[in-house]
Amino acid sequence: MLTTYPHLFGAISCGVPLLDMRRYTKLSAGFSWIAEYGDPDKPEEWEYVQTFSPYHLLREDVAYPKTLIWTATSDDRVGPVQARKMAARMKDLGVQDVWFHEALEGGHAGAADNRQAARMHAMSFEFLWRALTGSL
Repeated sequence: MLTTYPHLFGAISCGVPLLDMRRYTKLSAGFSWIAEYGDPDKPEEWEYVQTFSPYHLLREDVAYPKTLIWTATSDDRVGPVQARKMAARMKDLGVQDVWFHEALEGGHAGAADNRQAARMHAMSFEFLWRALTGSL
């Protein structure tokens, strides 16, 4: 939604995301998802996969909505590098309203227990509330 329909959103909270579809097979558990997404190392499949790779769809001079990208250091499925790269690239492109949060604990859900999950969801909801009401 962020890269395909940025004009339709006032804010986006993007949690524990899979974003770089060019390298996903080389990171964490990504190789096991080839049957689902396609193999980006095969040129004919990359031609299709790149059409939904958010990292590769980022463009300069696009008005992206306020964005919070959040992840967990210990996510063993997607891994925090996906979120880190996306936030860094957005900032490199000059996107102004990008926030990044990385929890030190927690798996693919971004939290290690219910308390941390509640904190992560509250952070996400507060970000959206503040971004959409102009109090950010």
